[in-house]
Amino acid sequence: MTRPSLGPAGRDELGWTLDRHILERQRRIPGASGDFTGLFQSIALAGRVIASKVSKAGLADVLGATGAVNVQGETVQKLDELANNVLVRCVEAGGHVCVMASEEDETTIPIPPQYPAGKYVLMFDPLDGSSNIDVNISIGTIFSIHRRVTEKGPGTERDCLQPGFKQVAAGYIIYGSSTMLVYTTGDGVHGFTLDPLVGEFFLSHENIRIPKTAPTYSINEGNRSKWTPGVTKWIDTLKTKDAPGGKPYGLRYVGTLVADFHRTLLRGGVFAYPGDKGAPEGKLRLLYEAAPMALIAEAAGGAASTGRARVLELEPTALHQRVPLFIGSKDDVALAERFLADDA
Repeated sequence: MTRPSLGPAGRDELGWTLDRHILERQRRIPGASGDFTGLFQSIALAGRVIASKVSKAGLADVLGATGAVNVQGETVQKLDELANNVLVRCVEAGGHVCVMASEEDETTIPIPPQYPAGKYVLMFDPLDGSSNIDVNISIGTIFSIHRRVTEKGPGTERDCLQPGFKQVAAGYIIYGSSTMLVYTTGDGVHGFTLDPLVGEFFLSHENIRIPKTAPTYSINEGNRSKWTPGVTKWIDTLKTKDAPGGKPYGLRYVGTLVADFHRTLLRGGVFAYPGDKGAPEGKLRLLYEAAPMALIAEAAGGAASTGRARVLELEPTALHQRVPLFIGSKDDVALAERFLADDA
């Protein structure tokens, strides 16, 4: 039997699956145990399950709120709860992680004692964009992986409170017109699109790079009255011929971080969720949103800043710490930082 020849990247007409992509990388690391590969397979499984539920949301009685309020003070949607439970159940028994943390849970999520504790830590936002669930706008899952810092036994909060530059990997799954998983281990960003008939993620966006600048900004202008003077002046400049390139930037805003960042990652520009006069710490969570997106942005040639500091260098002090975020094309983020210096 004649087998198809493989191209320079090791692909054939079947395409390169996420599993194969991870396995190829595992083989390049001397002494790799396969734990990282196993963890990624569990995350991908959770993504496929969540994608299936999201695609049938209007038919499966999973739209609407549960009536509960999470630790962030936000109303918990049924799909929030479902996605959180799916991720925990898919990962906890694998023996790959010692502890987990979720945007939906006030404290860390321990691994049940009947399962082995692994060497990794998983943190996630199970379903970013909750306010858009019921109106059928793209939503997503964000995840961050660290190596544990405690030596053995059950993981602790200390394992979770690590700066972003220590992440082993980060990624997101976007549930939109198609379902895509995008991830990085710090040396390149790759996107995989789910084929729902096969039930597998296939490589569709290899080595994604953010343009150095692009004439698009993404921000909630409904918060303008709360902005600091530096943010207001920056946005006003982007709307005029004084903007880089000599023409006004266009506004694109979805209201789901995953969706807004995904567009920025592929096309360039800048996404911003600044702090404001009443909440200088911002809205986005460092561990579950800002840090993982920052790792992806920098690995793709972009930047991520609080307006004054590199996001990946922040030392977290609490599981649900919030930070301002300016992320996207390197030159556009640098321009925002220059304007925010006026607020110092």
